[in-house]
Amino acid sequence: MAPGEEFRDQARPARRLPAAELAPLTALAPWKSIAALAWSYGGLALAVGLSLGFWTPWVVVPCVLAIACLQHSLAIISHEATHYRLFESRFANDLVGRVSGMLIGVSTFSYRIVHRLHHNHLYQPADPDIALMAGYPRGKAYLAKKLLKDLAGLTAPLNYAYFFGAPGANRVTGVAQRPLDDTAARLRDQALRDRWVVVAFHGFALGAAIATGWWLEYLVLWMLPLVTLMQAILRLRAVMEHGAVSDLASPLTAARTNVEVPWWGRFIFFPHHVNYHIDHHLYPAVPHYHLPRLHEALKRHGILEGAEVRPFRDTLQRVFGPRGSVPIVRTAEPA
Repeated sequence: MAPGEEFRDQARPARRLPAAELAPLTALAPWKSIAALAWSYGGLALAVGLSLGFWTPWVVVPCVLAIACLQHSLAIISHEATHYRLFESRFANDLVGRVSGMLIGVSTFSYRIVHRLHHNHLYQPADPDIALMAGYPRGKAYLAKKLLKDLAGLTAPLNYAYFFGAPGANRVTGVAQRPLDDTAARLRDQALRDRWVVVAFHGFALGAAIATGWWLEYLVLWMLPLVTLMQAILRLRAVMEHGAVSDLASPLTAARTNVEVPWWGRFIFFPHHVNYHIDHHLYPAVPHYHLPRLHEALKRHGILEGAEVRPFRDTLQRVFGPRGSVPIVRTAEPA
């Protein structure tokens, strides 16, 4: 890729997978991407359809909870598109990624320029995700308070500013981050245009819902889970991926792969194999459906020795643990 477009890492481990073993893991399988899309969109259609067909709290409430989780799965699809890992065709990749992101209010092109910084500067001052993931554990009360703010919809504006390419100021540097300055002109122009497409779509969707008399259903079934529960899911997943780690010097220990995840944990927090997060940071060119195989290959070659690979239950105990219970080797101040 051209300068300003690449995803790289600043501190890879010395041991690497042999090229011959890595090559098939980076190969794209379009039908697997289509299957992931069918799962996410099919689940959303089912939940919305059930709610509209049986408009009672006994049906609507569980469906709204499921919709938030499936909206989160669209965010993961958008994430795959930012890495160009859905389809070989750049047009198809970006089209599917943009639609999936747009439905949940995310500009995929803008997210791409921010997410590059997270990969390229993990736990460095230029990492725009520090505000969400650093400083843990801080105790049950602190994280519970943050999640309650998410559930109340209070953090949605800040999160959407992030997804539109405008992360907040970083306390490490004391200044607002400017991801566009680190981005190739082509991606920068795409991002600036795509923001307005997303805004226009949601303005049109709200107007259409009001004009057709479906405004209540639109607000309850789509906007409510989007700005409340999904925001809490995003936070807790980010903390489980990068929070309460003990060594920030390497992606092996500054990220976390969660294993032994129950079905409900995969549905809520880790759809599309996103729990293999160390593996993704080491090899972002590997599509999500190959991450389990990548994980096994990394273990087989001893590359994950000493890595932050934990059972899901242990991770929850760790991130909700008392302040200071996890000593950090290289400190990064939370934003």
